[in-house]
Amino acid sequence: MAIASVSTITAASEKSWQDAIQCGFERASKTLRQITGLQVLEEKARVEDGKITEFLVTLQVIFILEETDG
Repeated sequence: MAIASVSTITAASEKSWQDAIQCGFERASKTLRQITGLQVLEEKARVEDGKITEFLVTLQVIFILEETDG
């Protein structure tokens, strides 16, 4: 039986929301194993002087918990 867990993270990019999602996924992949999916919960942007300066996303990263002995 597989048990999944969810970790919520926030990622940022100066390029786009898509790039922020990719950056968040790549970073999560360095510490979480067996990622099976992502859900974008929120997209935001920072604005300075009438221009978007940063794209922010909040993600839920879904991954399978590893089996333990015992």
